[in-house]
Amino acid sequence: MAKLSTYWKIQLTGWTATSLYWGVSAFLGSTFMWTIGIADFVLDVCIGIVLTHLYRNFALKKGWNKLSLKKLIPKIIGSVLVLSLLYMFLIVGKLYLVRLFVLKSTSISFISFLQSTQLQVFITGTRLMSIWVLAYHLYHYSRLEIETVKENARLSVIVKEAQLSNLSAQLNPHFFFNSLNSIKFLVLEDPHSARRAIDLLSELLRNSLNNNIGQLVHLADEINLVRDYLELEKIRFEERLQVKIEVVTALSEHLVLPLSIQTLVENAIKHGIEKRKNGGFVAVKVEQESDLVKISVQNSGKLSKEIKDSSGIGLNNLRERLLLQYKGKASFEIKEMQDETVLATILLPSA
Repeated sequence: MAKLSTYWKIQLTGWTATSLYWGVSAFLGSTFMWTIGIADFVLDVCIGIVLTHLYRNFALKKGWNKLSLKKLIPKIIGSVLVLSLLYMFLIVGKLYLVRLFVLKSTSISFISFLQSTQLQVFITGTRLMSIWVLAYHLYHYSRLEIETVKENARLSVIVKEAQLSNLSAQLNPHFFFNSLNSIKFLVLEDPHSARRAIDLLSELLRNSLNNNIGQLVHLADEINLVRDYLELEKIRFEERLQVKIEVVTALSEHLVLPLSIQTLVENAIKHGIEKRKNGGFVAVKVEQESDLVKISVQNSGKLSKEIKDSSGIGLNNLRERLLLQYKGKASFEIKEMQDETVLATILLPSA
């Protein structure tokens, strides 16, 4: 047997409870008859369910469950009045006919009986129908609001993913063009080192293609990418570049934006080491700081005009990606230190 839907369970439970309440009230009175009481109970349940179910079908057919409150309220008021009138006639007719058939006679006409009971029954019907109709539409309105919120959230995620993908797509060519530019200097001067650089670049390209650039990656994978890149640059700069990388082992599985640390390292090489005759150092450090993960990249050099004016593609790209991914919970800062070094810092939530 098919299971009853939630709607029918609520219908049966609600109208049964209401009719039982009236039955118990009549039983506690002075003139209770079981035959009349049972007939009233069954017919009250049927009348309540039939009227409200007909209204439900009518409202669904007209699409009222999708209307705004402003448009729905006048329709609810009119519907409650119509339902109350129908309820009044059906209940009064039921009362009259049950007593007529059970008692086999009546000393009052239907019109007189209607006139004596209509107001009380109409008020009762108005109260019941108002409760049912309001509860029904509030349920649908809440469902509509929930669906709207879900849809907006889904669209927001889609937009965010599209933005992240577009921003990430800018990074790959930027990164590889710079790497190719580094190899160009080695081809004539040191063919052996150039071959090693090509091997490293090939590995970097393979790792990048194997990962979904739009998703977060493990910190260990990002650091491996940085190591390969710095080895590539070390071939070009030789003794002019000193490298130091420190990462807390416990953070290896922490998720970070792909090419985020790589962007800072690449920026350190391009705007720091490359512009210094004697070169310098690049130090990468990842550590836990309170409830944050602190990623810092420090390098010899000074802040260039491009970075001070916030016109660099790489860093602006990184800022936007952090904002999109972490919704303002992550921060990025780059500043020039007193000892002619530049410090770039990313703070990420640790959970």
